[in-house]
Formats: sequence, structure tokens, C-alpha cells
Amino acid sequence: MPYWDLFTDRELWIQLGILAVVTLGVYLLLAVAMRVVSRQLMQRNEKSHSRIFFFASAMLAKTSRLLLFAFALMIGLKSVELSPGWESAMSHGWFIVLAFQIAFWADHAVQLWTTTLNRDGKTRNPVTTTLLGIIMRLVIWVVMLLSILANLGVDITAMIASLGVGGIAIALAVQTLLSDMFASMSIGIDKPFEIGDFVVFGDIAGTIEHIGLKTTRIRALSGEQIVISNADLLSQTVHNYKRMDTRRIVFTFGISPQTPVDKVRQVSVEVKRIIDSMENTQFDRAHFFAFNESQLTFEVVHIMQTPGYNDYMDTQEEINLQLLETLRRMEVRLAFPIRKLEFIGGHLPEVQVAGTPQTASANEAPFGNRPGHG
Repeated sequence: MPYWDLFTDRELWIQLGILAVVTLGVYLLLAVAMRVVSRQLMQRNEKSHSRIFFFASAMLAKTSRLLLFAFALMIGLKSVELSPGWESAMSHGWFIVLAFQIAFWADHAVQLWTTTLNRDGKTRNPVTTTLLGIIMRLVIWVVMLLSILANLGVDITAMIASLGVGGIAIALAVQTLLSDMFASMSIGIDKPFEIGDFVVFGDIAGTIEHIGLKTTRIRALSGEQIVISNADLLSQTVHNYKRMDTRRIVFTFGISPQTPVDKVRQVSVEVKRIIDSMENTQFDRAHFFAFNESQLTFEVVHIMQTPGYNDYMDTQEEINLQLLETLRRMEVRLAFPIRKLEFIGGHLPEVQVAGTPQTASANEAPFGNRPGHG
């Protein structure tokens, strides 16, 4: 009987025994080798704190035991005599096993990357990071699937064309959502602003609270939360004050036009002395700038060394107080708007001051008797 001949075929059993021994031996050898290498990489990571060793160790630990056994089986099949049909199947088997394992490693590497960034606080836009991770993992598995199909002899050209047409149809249907999604990705990659930054655009000023997949939320200075789509936000000019290292401050003040010249010269010197005594700012210049109406105008420039607006206001207040004190000590008056009325010819009318009649000057006529009036 043919089936009984299979059980009594000594050569077949020898081949199967060789296959089993080689497969099991290679599997155990590979498993032990990967465990030892993974442990060594982890120890290197603990000593040097290098992310390369950490990623390499984590990826080795993610090696599929089933695929490892399949790899060992492929090697075992090489050690026995096989028919041409089995040789062809083995060539496809090698590729499938390696493709799946590489896809597992790449997928796990992407997961580690996104998880590490979000956990360590290195990313200010976790939604964008997660979205990038999902897209990258999807690309990995699609490429792996298409590669396996192509290796098996399947014509993937029509499939890729169908995916392209379907993708265009979906993109047209959700183009607004995709526009905001790509804007979110652009924010995450280019980082024009991050969570916690103080930004100003248009008539809106506030702190970035959340950068989402479709919208960005801003806490305005007046307290309310402003929600704006990512695409609309990136289409505007955004001023990011959080990244301002220094702040150039220009302010003016005026003194009385009757101030003597020597004291006018001394004012600039005193302004420099006051600003030099401040810790958070650096003096740039102070000049008698212009003759304006009712005042001699000074223009002062100093550079704040800290970007905080409250720090700037505290420093400017102290500069103003010391300047006011110094001008009073120098007996220099600050200028205020002055209006003068001049009467030419005629007499001022009589005025009552505390009930006592006051007579106008003898050489000035009343308004009714001014020249040119009847």
C-alpha cells in the first residue's frame, strides 16, 4: 500500500529528522542570540543613555517568535533535498517572512518614536505627532502588502491605480478636513508656534492652549477661548512673542521750552544713568529729539534683555519714577499743553472777582470798541 510505504520509507524519515533538528537548533540559536544582543544593547543604553541603543534593543525584543521559527524552518528546508516546486515555494517564503519581520520592526520603531516624544515632552503638538505616526505605519504595511503580492506574481498596477482613483475621490469629498489636517502637520513639523507661546494675529492676542487635528485653541487676554481652523491660522501673519529674546523699547517725554540749555544737555546724561542702573535692560541712546508744540521732546531707546511683557512694564515704570524724581531735583519742569490768547487793541471787559469789580487796562478798549466795529 502506498500510504504504508510512506511510513516505512527510511530516507523520508531521515530527511524529516534532519529538518526537525536543524529547524529547532537554528530557532534556539537565533532566540538566544537575540536575547543576548538585546540585553547588551540595553546595558549600553543604561551607561551611555543613547537613544540608538534603546531603539535597537526594543526592536529586537519585538521580533516575532512565529516568524523566527518560520525563518529557522526556511534554513532547515535548505538542508534537505526538495523538489523544484518546493524550492520555488521556499523562495517566496523567505521574502514573506523577511517582509513581515521588517514591517514589524519598522512599525514598532514608529510607535516608540511617537510614544517617546509625547512622554518626554519633546513635542508641543502631540496630535500632529500621533497623526504622523499613523500615516507612517499605514505606509509601512501597505508597502509590505504590495511587495508580497508583487513577489507572488500578482499584477499590482491595477490595484495601485484603483487606490489612486479612490484616494482622489475621498480627497475631494473631505478637502476642507484634509486642508486642516495638513496644516496641523505643517505646524507640527515647521513649528511656527507651540503650546504655551503668546501669539498675535489680526485683532487676536493670546496663548496657544491646544493644537488639534483640525483646529487650534487660543486663550485670549480677555479670558475667552478662541477656536480657529489650522488652515485659516496659517494663512495669516502670526507674531510669536514667546520666541522674542530681546525687546526694543522706544519712549518719549517732553520738558518745558524755558529750560536752560545746560540743563537740557544734562537730561540725556541723567536718563543714561537711570537706565544703566536697571538690571533687565540695556541703554541704547537718549537724545533731544525735536521742538514740538509747548515742549522740548526727548527720545529714549533701551533694549530689554528679557522677553516678558510684565518685566518690561515693571522696568519702564521704575525708569519713569526715577526720571520724574531726577527732573524735579534738577528743577526741570515736564511740559504740558499750553494755550495762549492774545488781545490786540481795545480794552478787556470788566470782570467780577470775588464780588469786586475789576477795570480793564486804560490803554485797551472793550470788545465793542475795537477798531473796525461800530
